[in-house]
Amino acid sequence: MPKRVQSPSSINLYKQCPRKYYYVYYKKFALLPSVHTVRGTVAHTVLEEFFDIDITGMTKENCKEKLQTHIPQLLVKNWTKAKPEFDELNLTDQQLSFFFEETVVMLFNWLNHFVDRVKLYPGDFKESFRALTPIREKKYISPKYSVRGVIDAIENAEDGVRVMDYKTSRLPVMTPEYKLQLAIYGLLYQEIHGVLPAKVGIYFLRDKPMFLNMDKELLDLAKKEIEMVHKSTESSNIADYPKKENKWCKYCEFSEICWNKKTRQSIEFGKNPGKKKDERFQRTLESTPR
Repeated sequence: MPKRVQSPSSINLYKQCPRKYYYVYYKKFALLPSVHTVRGTVAHTVLEEFFDIDITGMTKENCKEKLQTHIPQLLVKNWTKAKPEFDELNLTDQQLSFFFEETVVMLFNWLNHFVDRVKLYPGDFKESFRALTPIREKKYISPKYSVRGVIDAIENAEDGVRVMDYKTSRLPVMTPEYKLQLAIYGLLYQEIHGVLPAKVGIYFLRDKPMFLNMDKELLDLAKKEIEMVHKSTESSNIADYPKKENKWCKYCEFSEICWNKKTRQSIEFGKNPGKKKDERFQRTLESTPR
């Protein structure tokens, strides 16, 4: 069986629980949607489209006030587009309003960091804005390592190229899962461009950015974990994917069949979901965790 092309999401899923990996990638069981996934996708799209706005008439003195008007407009547009996905979650109007307002606060927080960078950058506002506009949603695939990923933002900074990811996480913590994701992104960047980025990092939208130096240690981590998952997922036998009981089991879509509380058929939530669900499922799996 040829190697499947892994991603940071699939590798972290295997490390979280091999049995869950088996259900998702071999049995093709769908993951349940969540408000955090849908909201995260919307926030990512807003930040992707932000750099395409009309900046006519903006200066370093008035840019913060003017840019602040664009964030809610972009959010409303993309929140509305995601309405069918939000509707499937059966949230109350009060819950939806809470998540919407929370997202506005996160995006304004990110904007404050961006405006600070603009004001420190040499040249006028237009020159600074264009220079700080990142390459967005860049897809990479490495035939050598059979791994792929979608990088949210590739920036030119004072200390060199930075590979960045956006997170709506509640806590600004560089978890082992995030560290591995960034390490794989650094490996992918090197594979395509022939050089390592200077740094990899995360924009924690609730807080502040956090960076790691992209060094040999991170590179070796990425290679080691990619190879481990490739070797561990060659089999299609469920017995080769042990359950990994932990505190997250009670939140898992598959906990009932794992622990024989119900059969899969009795809790089926879509082995072959409709096209829209399948597209959302693939986007969730193949993109970086939101």
